Amino acid sequence: MAVAAALLPGEVRGDSPALLDVTSLAKFVDPLPIPAAAKPDDFRLSPARPKRKVAHYRIAIRPFEQKVHRDMKPTLLWGYGGTCPGPTFEARSGDAITVEWANELPSQHFLPIDHRLHGAEANEPQVRTAVHLHGAKVGPESDGYPENWQTPGQSATHLYPNRQEATALFYHDHAMGITRLNTVAGLMGLYLLRDEFEDSLQLPSGPFEIPLVLFDRSFLPDGQIYYPVSGKPDAPWVSEYYGGGILANGKLFPYLEVKPQKYRFRVLNSSNGSFYVLTLSPKHLFWQIGSDQGLLAAPVPLQQLILGPGERADLIVDFDGKSGQELYLRNSIGPVLQFRVSGKADRSATLPAKLRPIERMSEKTAVQTRELTVGDHQDRLGMSGMMLLNRSHWSDPVTERPVLNSTEIWSFINLTDDSHPIHLHLVRFQILDRRPFDLATYHLTGKVVFTDPAQTLEANELGWKDTVRVDPNTVTRIIAKFEGFSGRYVWHCHLLEHEDNEMMRPYEVVAP
Repeated sequence: MAVAAALLPGEVRGDSPALLDVTSLAKFVDPLPIPAAAKPDDFRLSPARPKRKVAHYRIAIRPFEQKVHRDMKPTLLWGYGGTCPGPTFEARSGDAITVEWANELPSQHFLPIDHRLHGAEANEPQVRTAVHLHGAKVGPESDGYPENWQTPGQSATHLYPNRQEATALFYHDHAMGITRLNTVAGLMGLYLLRDEFEDSLQLPSGPFEIPLVLFDRSFLPDGQIYYPVSGKPDAPWVSEYYGGGILANGKLFPYLEVKPQKYRFRVLNSSNGSFYVLTLSPKHLFWQIGSDQGLLAAPVPLQQLILGPGERADLIVDFDGKSGQELYLRNSIGPVLQFRVSGKADRSATLPAKLRPIERMSEKTAVQTRELTVGDHQDRLGMSGMMLLNRSHWSDPVTERPVLNSTEIWSFINLTDDSHPIHLHLVRFQILDRRPFDLATYHLTGKVVFTDPAQTLEANELGWKDTVRVDPNTVTRIIAKFEGFSGRYVWHCHLLEHEDNEMMRPYEVVAP
């Protein structure tokens, strides 16, 4: 698997200036911030069920300054509710809510727009937002379709029915052609969905359940975000963004004081392009109990976790017996977060041997199989010019039209050297398998010739997903039931620089 490396200290790309070497900063001097809980403004009649009132939230999207490290100057960010990450929503399965997303940003962007990209042309407003609740089963009008954006002074109210199992979703910007920039600016936050089954498991909760949003950024010496450009003034797009340091809940190298007992961490990789290989040191086992779309069938013991952009992991870490010690959450390039263990345990929590039963979907239930390519179209110098799914541009006619309540198998044929996290809006799915194939034969004949048997899936990939890692020179198959709503949605690569440059396609769920 191709795992992206972060920008190294002192390394520059394109036409970049000298950058702040974040590894030179004092480590573990700032406490880990815990995002505030979103609070409803009032209760209103539901658009879907007019006789029933639902909680209504208003979230302003606005600029603010934040110190991402004690020894850095404040950084200009854009945030939901004026924070990064934005406030954490907590909702109950079956209880709908409405959210008004209000764009209160300035009219000028502070990051470099490439006007060649579809949706970001020079005649379009520079600043646009379209909020997508990633992993949610929602109607198309509330999904944050990339072309349904709002400019400063405008807002959009979305209805979230929450008719799905307990899980960790997240919300982020999805505006056409500038998603990568709005995300780097700070637009993301967690959305936790609860249900009675999860309650019954007595997992760590309250102060022992910690949201953990990870993303990487590079900074200039004055503390401002650095976003690289190609060196071409009229074509600044770059194919990937890897920051020089990893922030946890908006801080570089924070610490968290914990007690010697079990904790639950709701981890999100909200990076533009970086895959993380996460470990605990000194060498310490942890358990994954859930993935993108909810609980696994049973806890999976791990010593490392690979997490791609857009993926979530529900983890249990037991600090029992570690009082007086320090542990570290690490990525492959260094420490991210320090745990300081002290005091005595004051609340019991369980780690059940079994979690939520998961029935594997049968391939026999699929009414259609689609073969879809993942491609990088390069110029004569080998530089990426654009990224296409199934050799199609965004504006080409819709080619994927699953019937409502039908089941399909989608086979992603990766023709590139990168791992691509592919995300489908609306649906949850299961991974069937990954299998390597002969790339040269495919280019010559258009036929998939497998070179090895299907790879065995890891135990933590056997749950419900909405984002799947599609590795180089492999065919990755998923199976999904297209249920809930009909209408226009999208599927795309969650490497945001790819998504912004044509690696996104509309699809349509049609009524039977």
